Amino acid sequence: MTEEPESYLLIGPFSQMVTMAGLPLNGSLADGQLEALEQAGVLIRGEKIEKVGNYALLRREAEATHYRLHEINTPMVLLPGFIDAHTHLCFAGARANDYALRVAGKSYREIARSGGGILDTVSKTRAATLEQLVPELMARCDRHLTEGVTTCEVKSGYGLTVADELKMLEAIQQVNQRHPLDLVPTCLAAHLRPPEFPDAHGYLEHILQELLPKVKERKLAQRVDIFMEETAFSEAEALPYLQAAQALGFDITVHADQFSTGGSKVAAQVKAASADHLEASGAGELTLLKEADVVATVLPGASLGLGMSFAPARKMLEAGLCVAIATDWNPGSAPMGDLLLQAALLGAAEKLTLAETFAGITYRAAHALRMTDRGKLAPGLLADMVAFPTGNYQEILYYQGKLKPTKVWKSGTLV
Repeated sequence: MTEEPESYLLIGPFSQMVTMAGLPLNGSLADGQLEALEQAGVLIRGEKIEKVGNYALLRREAEATHYRLHEINTPMVLLPGFIDAHTHLCFAGARANDYALRVAGKSYREIARSGGGILDTVSKTRAATLEQLVPELMARCDRHLTEGVTTCEVKSGYGLTVADELKMLEAIQQVNQRHPLDLVPTCLAAHLRPPEFPDAHGYLEHILQELLPKVKERKLAQRVDIFMEETAFSEAEALPYLQAAQALGFDITVHADQFSTGGSKVAAQVKAASADHLEASGAGELTLLKEADVVATVLPGASLGLGMSFAPARKMLEAGLCVAIATDWNPGSAPMGDLLLQAALLGAAEKLTLAETFAGITYRAAHALRMTDRGKLAPGLLADMVAFPTGNYQEILYYQGKLKPTKVWKSGTLV
């Protein structure tokens, strides 16, 4: 008995298909560089894209093989699935009171000193069980997926003990095994010095000796992050910690230059995959990042939540950087978590072209996570795709997040 050949799935015709193919990783982009195929289709084999192109031609080709057809009968635009390269989606509780205090005029530091801030979420997350964290994270992943996000980085960092950091990473791992959304775990045990430790050096050494070997052994994360700021960790503390984490085999990303500079310098020194935030970065910091080939990941959700200026994304692109856009979805400074809305608002404020904005949430975000198998609609890449109910791709950002996708495919499966 001969084995039946694997069937193909043909989807189309789409009014437009914005492939993001052929675009550079770094620097400015013009909308004229976008490849927007009309009356296009995509041929999928298994989890990956086999071909993209004219729908009628693909259909004739598919008819000579075993294939299934998903016909699109209304105007739709197809894009690569969105990638959110910086989130804190695993947490317990909320911090609505922090927001109320913030809009009433209290500063981030004042709120932290009064019992709010990150340590408030730490206490709630420590009190939560693994069985409580998993369904809450599942629900946030559900929402992200319906809004077109097919890959999402998720940090620990609200445990700040070995047991609680492992609990958070285990929750992320369990959800990743059960949910269609691909999760990329990052160990952010160096989010803040917990009150149990009198000094930062002692805490960071504790992480290196007691936590990161267990994370590596259990394959809970391949990435390590640190929050560099006056209220968190300094350059002198962060650099040896990140170098030691690299020696253990971890990739590095850095919370850098949110309120003050210094983080980008360390990110450049360790050649981090990305430096994230960068609201306080100036020309000197951007030059360091460019020379070290570090992705600049900007987080408009944090700017909106804190009432701060956006990171200088336009200057970053003009400086030749690869700029990714992520939500920073967290319970404190960035509770909204809507990637498309935030990217559209950032684009309007920073005068980003549509091409630059779409690149920041697709293939450039993939590069920030060092992932080469997604972010574009091209042969050989994962069939992660989102379809919007419009015949004109410009309308997706024109409506600033109110136009939502009506179809989302993850690895070739309609989800």
